[in-house]
Parts: sequence; structure tokens; C-alpha cells
Amino acid sequence: MEKWFGSSGVCINEEGQLLMILQGKPEEKKAWSVPSGGKEKNESFQACCIREVEEETGYMVEVVDKIKQKKGSYKENNISFEVHYFLVRIIGGERKIQDPDNLIYDIAWKDVEELKTIDLSFPEDRDFLISYMKNYCTQLGERLNTK
Repeated sequence: MEKWFGSSGVCINEEGQLLMILQGKPEEKKAWSVPSGGKEKNESFQACCIREVEEETGYMVEVVDKIKQKKGSYKENNISFEVHYFLVRIIGGERKIQDPDNLIYDIAWKDVEELKTIDLSFPEDRDFLISYMKNYCTQLGERLNTK
């Protein structure tokens, strides 16, 4: 079984919205995902995350924290996968599609309500992302109230 390793960047703005990309092969139905992609040889998972977010959105980010790791397999494709999810913060750049694979069609900020109904590239991430966003926004609100 072939093994695939990658990283995903979870970026939440001050309005509690998640940075997402609309992606898909030309013949596929397009679906939303957090910026993510495959790890290159000798690249760390953190470096992969930073590179993928910039390639897919134009934003330069820094890793704030590791959130989770997802492992699984697609038996029909004979591929096992390991994806590392990181909380990231924008430190520069601008919103711009510059995907070398030409699979990205839009970049948008989505709130929790939108996340409940949009088509996701990885539907198994929906509950995790909604829960993480709600928790993050609760913590952000508490930090803002203590200032």
C-alpha cells in the first residue's frame, strides 16, 4: 500500500471565520477544504503546512500550534495517509490563487453556519472543524474580555 503524508493549515480570523479553498480536478464537483497538501521529501510537516497555505491562498503564515493528526486509508486506491493539522496565523501576503496544480477555484472565509452545509472535500473533517472553531472563538472572546 502506498503511503501519503501531508499537512493542513487551520486559520481562523478575528470574526471567527475559517480560511478555506474551493478545489477539485476539472472533471470533479468542486468542494471546500482547509489549505493542505503533500509533504515533500526532507520537508517537516510544519514547513509543508506553511508552504501549502501560501501556495493555495497567497497568505504567508506561521504555525501557532499542532492541532491533530489524522491517519487512514483509501483501500480502493491502495493508499494510506497521515495528515497533520496545524493552527496557523497570517503574517503577510495577500489573498491570491497561485496553485501550481491549477486545482483551486476560490478562496473564502467561512463561518460555522456555512461550514455545516457546504460540500467538503473531506466530509469527515466537518465535526472536528466546527468544534475547533467554536472552542477557538470562545477562547478568543475570553481573551478579548480580559483586556
